Formats: sequence, structure tokens, C-alpha cells
Amino acid sequence: MSLLSKLRMAATALVASVALTACGSADKDAAAPTAAAKTEFNIGWSIYAGWMPWPYAQQAGIVKKYEDKYGIKINIVQVNDYVESVNQYTAGKLDGVTAASMDALTIPAAGGKDTTAVIIGDYSNGNDGVVSKSAKSLAELKGQTVNLVELSVSHYLLARALDSANMKLADLKTVNTGDADIVGAFATKDVQTVATWNPQLTEVQKAPGAKLLFSSAQIPGEILDLLIVDTATLKANPKLGQALAGIWYETMAIMSAQTPEGAKAREAMAKLAGSDTASFEGQVKTTFMYYTAADAVKATVDPALVTVMDRVRKFSFEKGLYGPGATSVDAIGIGFAADKTLGDAKNVKLRFDPTWMQMAADGKL
Repeated sequence: MSLLSKLRMAATALVASVALTACGSADKDAAAPTAAAKTEFNIGWSIYAGWMPWPYAQQAGIVKKYEDKYGIKINIVQVNDYVESVNQYTAGKLDGVTAASMDALTIPAAGGKDTTAVIIGDYSNGNDGVVSKSAKSLAELKGQTVNLVELSVSHYLLARALDSANMKLADLKTVNTGDADIVGAFATKDVQTVATWNPQLTEVQKAPGAKLLFSSAQIPGEILDLLIVDTATLKANPKLGQALAGIWYETMAIMSAQTPEGAKAREAMAKLAGSDTASFEGQVKTTFMYYTAADAVKATVDPALVTVMDRVRKFSFEKGLYGPGATSVDAIGIGFAADKTLGDAKNVKLRFDPTWMQMAADGKL
């Protein structure tokens, strides 16, 4: 097992018993720990088209605007390795982090950390894919090896791709490869097929003979990208949620504008991602952004979100991502709007809460 897998599993196992013993709580809110009020917060991010608005907002002074408005300090912290960023959040080194919905469930939530999705930012609509230099179809992957970030959304994407070809993960082998290393690995003779996300996906597709076998555009809405924050921290510091929503939707308005200002913002985001403008614009096109708060709220309260997360949680449990102590897919509760819950309502550890998005939509920030 690679170091990356060990790090991820360790982060989950470290507090897995908390998730299970919390089942005896009187209600789902009582399970949330308490946190102290404070004025400085650390929000982590890693490079991905849908998350570049965060460092841009810091660079452009939008973060400072809302810091001043709410009297708090928000540090926007880059972590070079995506899984490590989520592990740092799980360990309490970050108050919030950008993460895919599946990883929010399988790392912090499965580790017992009560987590709230403050913002649903986008879903991957072609930003994740399976690319091969040797196979011309998914069927040809049988018995082959696929390099990916194991136990991540890339693993989920591969499973969904194989489903479409009446195949299973057991029909091939996977090799864990960090997202920072996957482009270099694909350039070698030994690595023929990868499952990855942008900007790496764009780069591997440039390799001679590379063919995109499957992409997230074929499973729209299933790979959701979020800003997640510690639930207890939000409860003790309500201004944090308001500030984050304010920062995000002001940045979204600029980013989405087909104006010189919008173009300049996207160019700045491309540079922050270490990409050229044309490549970044292409990645944005394969990212279904919820540019307005109203659209994000609509997605959050849509029953389709429950259906998607039900599929995600079943995959996660089947792959052992709930930790060694979980005996049922219902061990971890997932909370939605209108008090809808999947799994144990007394052990809700991942919450999709439209509160702050709704405040932004209503102009109440």
C-alpha cells in the first residue's frame, strides 16, 4: 500500500470509533461537539478549476472585504496534495476545505468529524475522466492496470465507467498514484491508463495515442465539489458561514461575467492554477458551476441530491471506506434540507445545509 493510501486510512481510522459511539446520542444535533468562538480561521484549497475562485478572491481583495465586514480573519491556505488537504481538515488543522462530496463523506465524516457543506460550488461535467494509451474501449481494460488516486472520486468514476460496460473493479488492477504525480507517471511506458481530474486530465490527454474512454459528463451531478466546514465551528461562529458565502458569490459574479473584468479574473485564476488561460477556460467549460446562490440552493434542496449521495454512500461502504468498525451502510448519517436523512439520524456527520447560500440568494449577507 502506498504512503498516500496509508495517510488517508490513518486519518479515517484515527477517530473512527467516535463516529460509531456517537450513535447513542439523543438526536442528530446533540452529536455535534462544541467549539469555542474565535476570530481567525483557516480554509484549505487545492488546485482544481472549480476551486480557483478562492485564491483569486484573496488576491483580488474580496476576502479582505468580508473580513472587514464581519470582523474576522480568514486565511485561504493552499495544500499541494488534495487528499492531504482533506486529511489536514479531518485532523483539525483547517477549519474548512474544498472537497468532493464523496471524499467529505469517506474521510472526515467517516472519521467522526461532524462536517457541513456550506457551499455546493459545482459538479464535474467532464473534468474527471479515464484515459488510456493502449485501450480503445472500456472493455479492453479487462485484466489491465489503471493508475489513480485510490479511494477518491477517481476510483468512484472508474467504478461507474465499468458499470456502463457491464464490468467490475475486480476485472482490473489499480495502482495508487498521487494527483501531483499522475501526469509524469502517464508519460512513462509502464503506465498505460489513468483515471484523474483536471488540470491533470487535460495534460494526460495530450500524450500520443491517448484516448478518453469515459468522463464525468456521462454521470452529470454525481461528482459534486463543495466547501466543507467543521459543524461545531460554524455553530460557534455564524459569521464565518456568512463571510464565506459572501466571498464566494461575489467572486462568482465576476468570474461568470463575459466582460473584460471577467476575462481578467479567469486569467488570474489560470495563473494561480499554474495553467494557461486557454487551458483553464477549457476546464471551466467542463465544470458545471452554480454561479448564483439561487441555483446552488435549488441543487441543495433537489431530491436528486439524495439519490446521488445514496449511490455514493453505497459505493463507499462496499469499498470499506467507512472504516473497520462500520457494519452497515447506515452507520453514518447524511443530513439534507427539510430534515431528510440517509443512514443513522442519530449519527449525522455530513450535512448539506442551504442556510448560507439562501442568505446570499436573499441578499441578507
